[in-house]
Amino acid sequence: MENGEKAVETVVVGNYVEMESEGKDSDMKSKLSNLFWHGGSVYDAWFSCASNQVAQVLLTLPYSFSQLGMLSGILFQLFYGILGSWTAYLISILYVEYRTRKEREKVNFRNHVIQWFEVLDGLLGKHWRNVGLAFNCSFLLFGSVIQLIACASNIYYINDNLDKRTWTYIFGACCATTVFIPSFHNYRVWSFLGLLMTTYNAWYLTIASILHGQVEGVKHSGPSKLVLYFTGATNILYTFGGHAVTVEIMHAMWKPQKFKSIYLFATLYVLTLTLPSASAVYWAFGDLLLNHSNAFALLPKNLFRDFAVVLMLIHQFITFGFACTPLYFVWEKLIGMHECRSMCKRAAARLPVVIPIWFLAIIFPFFGPINSTVGSLLVSFTVYIIPALAHIFTFRSSAARENAVEQPPRFLGRWTGAFTINAFIVVWVFIVGFGFGGWASMINFVHQIDTFRLFTKCYQCPPPVMASPPPISHPHVNHTRSL
Repeated sequence: MENGEKAVETVVVGNYVEMESEGKDSDMKSKLSNLFWHGGSVYDAWFSCASNQVAQVLLTLPYSFSQLGMLSGILFQLFYGILGSWTAYLISILYVEYRTRKEREKVNFRNHVIQWFEVLDGLLGKHWRNVGLAFNCSFLLFGSVIQLIACASNIYYINDNLDKRTWTYIFGACCATTVFIPSFHNYRVWSFLGLLMTTYNAWYLTIASILHGQVEGVKHSGPSKLVLYFTGATNILYTFGGHAVTVEIMHAMWKPQKFKSIYLFATLYVLTLTLPSASAVYWAFGDLLLNHSNAFALLPKNLFRDFAVVLMLIHQFITFGFACTPLYFVWEKLIGMHECRSMCKRAAARLPVVIPIWFLAIIFPFFGPINSTVGSLLVSFTVYIIPALAHIFTFRSSAARENAVEQPPRFLGRWTGAFTINAFIVVWVFIVGFGFGGWASMINFVHQIDTFRLFTKCYQCPPPVMASPPPISHPHVNHTRSL
């Protein structure tokens, strides 16, 4: 059995390593390029997963805690962290299964990035492919929209001379430069920096909130309404559903089969950031967060906060690239440009993808509530329900289970245990995440539209301070009669 597993490993990684090492020289320029640009190790994948999992959502988790209450907020983070790690594991198993089968058929993936919808197509057929493609692209589209909205929301707390809509125009142009990043293989230094920036932000929120102390008359009334409760829960479901790009990250690895536990370790690290920061901010500000979905809004303006905002903006640019790159790949394949060797031509071909993202960010600038809506309607299917069902249907026959590249862990009960967990995820997420979460998040989202209107210039901005009117000057009246 061990020899068979080694043979499978050779099949899975052979062509990819050969492709990446082909034509490389050993001069200093090439070594520097490899150091900062070409990443395919386990560590690169871990940085990519952890960096992509939490960025702007770090600022909305205290808002979710105000809706859920402290205890439910902590428990939901732990619960969805475990569920997300399991479904990321399922996606990795299905990717290795698909790639092994194809490479045994002598399929060459030179200059081709495998994506989730292709895995579904190869294992389960075109109907699964179409459903997976629709949900995955919709989620990544709105994930990119959320990053753009967050950029405008955050920069406003440094410079409020421009409204948030104008900042959205500016950052839309900045984020469009991600068309020049070829693939996840080239995010090595960006993933590392992104995680450092998020780490600073998390501990800034924690320490600044503790030093600030509780505001006078602070109240912690959550959970107070079912609508708010399930809205907060689906934002946490969204937080730990960042593995819609798992297949692309795996494909960028030298040995994709080593991905199995990477997402779990990334989630464990992310929890060390999200739990202390959300708890501390909610402890300090309580119910004030119900009307301030961005935690920066309540913290005092100083050098540390401004530095945190700048770092978060850079990280959101990186996360925008993470969310948008798979959309670039889909678009390239649609128009026949995916295997083009010219990066300039590919970059030009990618630009139309950014336009609808830009437009949607201007229409729905509801930072915070949009996370819950996307979480309930899209994330619930994209990274929870579909992977769990796909794993069940791929290995439903005894022959498929016997010939599977990867067997489920023994301590979970092998196939029986895996299928039981999958069935639980499907039922739970469909009822609680999509059902109750969809109902609550849509009510909240419609409320935001009714309150602020579409295309609002400055969502949740403080009202402008009205300057006192100047004293009325009476014109001098000449009482002397002219002769």
